[in-house]
Amino acid sequence: MTPTEVLAHQVEGDGEPVLILNGGLMTYAAWGPVSARLVKSHRLILNDLRGQLLSPGRAPAAMAENAEDLTALLDHLEIDSVHVLGTSYGGEVGLFFAALRPERVRSLIAVTVMDYATKSIWQGVEDLRLLVADALAGGDKGRLHDRVVEEVYSRQFQAKYTDELAQRREQVAALPDVWFEGLEGIMAAMETLDARPHLESIRCPTLVVIAAKDQVIPPERSIALAAAIRGAETRTHETSGHALVAEDPQWLTEVCLEFLRRHKTQ
Repeated sequence: MTPTEVLAHQVEGDGEPVLILNGGLMTYAAWGPVSARLVKSHRLILNDLRGQLLSPGRAPAAMAENAEDLTALLDHLEIDSVHVLGTSYGGEVGLFFAALRPERVRSLIAVTVMDYATKSIWQGVEDLRLLVADALAGGDKGRLHDRVVEEVYSRQFQAKYTDELAQRREQVAALPDVWFEGLEGIMAAMETLDARPHLESIRCPTLVVIAAKDQVIPPERSIALAAAIRGAETRTHETSGHALVAEDPQWLTEVCLEFLRRHKTQ
């Protein structure tokens, strides 16, 4: 995929449009448990960002390029503005989109996000990049999945879904090299991420959703981010790890629907 091509996407439902942005290792089908309820009242624009499974190619080194990709997607769909829901990497992309293209964003829900990559966050990402490099060199691709499971899911979730996670390991191990190449670019962008200079430019209603057991992004980084956005609200899930979309989609969906109802624009 070249930067001028439209992102791989799927549009479902009617109502006010909601642009949904994936975490780094996700493809848009992973939103299923959340999107199945949101689609009953909203028009959903699901997509894979550059570097993700259905929109292959290296992820942009600068977050501003993601904003350009999303603008091109909305232009292609002839949609003037949207509510934005993003998690992790997708939440960071949503922050930059809201800051750089404020006329296109009606409201923003950013789930498990950080204001900047601290040294400890950078080191965690670098460890994952080494596993990606090993996979591309012919190593066991499932090792990346093993490390991700340890970090993104709560211990409670891991114990409950042992069989499902083992099956997912096999699926990850079977993914083509192009997926790992795209992921390497996403991780490189996350290592150097610093959203702080842009946060004061976000003027739309904003909700920052925090996972109290997040081992990837310390909750204090999400709290600091919310404090830097004028009028931003926060909601905290007390038991989930970083993968809140997977761990408690029902809770997350209720939080999103309540926020979207309050910020309906039509």
